[in-house]
Amino acid sequence: MSTTTRSRTLTVTKGHGTGNDFVLFSDTDGEVELTDDQVVFLADRHRGVGGNGVIRAVRTEAASEVSHLLHDEPEAHWFMDYRNADGSRAEMCGNGVRVFVEFLLTEGLASIPEGGTLPIATRAGVVEVASSSPGSYQVDMGRWSLTDANYMVMARGLDIARPSLAITCPNPHMVVVLASPEELSALELIIAPTLTPPASEGANIEFVVPADPLVVDGVGMISMRVHERGVGETLSCGTGAMAAALATRHWAGEGAPHHWKVEVPGGSLGVRMFPTEEGEHVSLSGPATLVYTTDVVI
Repeated sequence: MSTTTRSRTLTVTKGHGTGNDFVLFSDTDGEVELTDDQVVFLADRHRGVGGNGVIRAVRTEAASEVSHLLHDEPEAHWFMDYRNADGSRAEMCGNGVRVFVEFLLTEGLASIPEGGTLPIATRAGVVEVASSSPGSYQVDMGRWSLTDANYMVMARGLDIARPSLAITCPNPHMVVVLASPEELSALELIIAPTLTPPASEGANIEFVVPADPLVVDGVGMISMRVHERGVGETLSCGTGAMAAALATRHWAGEGAPHHWKVEVPGGSLGVRMFPTEEGEHVSLSGPATLVYTTDVVI
């Protein structure tokens, strides 16, 4: 539990996107600043609520670190304040933003106009969220980048260190391709993989196996497991799925598809790459589920 001397009762909601789970709460005016210890407590699966992260819904105008985003996108009324399970702050969470929007809609805090999108402020900028069906959303995550950094990745279960492709979208990712589903299932990701050289800000590390055949009806097919920085292995990672699809397209070369289906332990996610005036964007689609709401003392 928190090391603070004064306790308070917080109403929280448990939700998940393909098994990537979160503790969510609303703080309209930005009055609840959780300590790292309180975030760790809420995310603890034995002593708290349990989740891969904690998401605070706060009005963008009340969040000094992102209020400037309103200058360019005045309709981005809500800031998704995402914290990893260890209390650290993250730029973005692809599964989390879908669950965040489902939370906003369920709580009556926001709505998505028919045929339109809902802009959400994040530490990585503003993302646009559309409803593809009840409880399912597509998120335009914006531009991505491929770096020329060369990192070797070693994980328990691998015989030797493997090369990776470094991709930012917008979290930092290292993507490693493996030869078979058996090699993927043999990984022991309870122990964090090691990067050589070390990455100063850490990274999410994805291990990917392309399907055979790789492309079915114009859609690329891959399977993935991930170790998330500040969390550990999770059943799913939205930005990781995007990085895995982008890396596989890069390796496949010219003629590779721009639509991908990514199988993760928690389900399936869709990834799409498409051109815009400012460069190529990548979107993520998948379900969002709210499980329960309760009060917890922190």
